[in-house]
Amino acid sequence: MSIFRRPHYTSEITSFIEEMKEKKPTLEAEQRAGRALLWDKHLDRSLLKEYSEANVPQQPYVYQTQVK
Repeated sequence: MSIFRRPHYTSEITSFIEEMKEKKPTLEAEQRAGRALLWDKHLDRSLLKEYSEANVPQQPYVYQTQVK
C-alpha cells in the first residue's frame, strides 16, 4: 500500500451519470444513434469543391446598393 494513495472519491456528477446508465442501459446506444443522425455524415469532396467554386464574392459593405 502506497503512502500517497488517496481515498476513493467520485464526484456527484460522476455518480449521477453512473446511476443514469444503470437505470437506462440503452442510453449510450441512443446517444450514438443521435450523433450519427446529425453529425457523422459522408462528405462528397467533388461536390464540396463545386460549391466553393460557385461562391460569389461578397461586397465590402453588404447593405450598400450597387451604383452603376
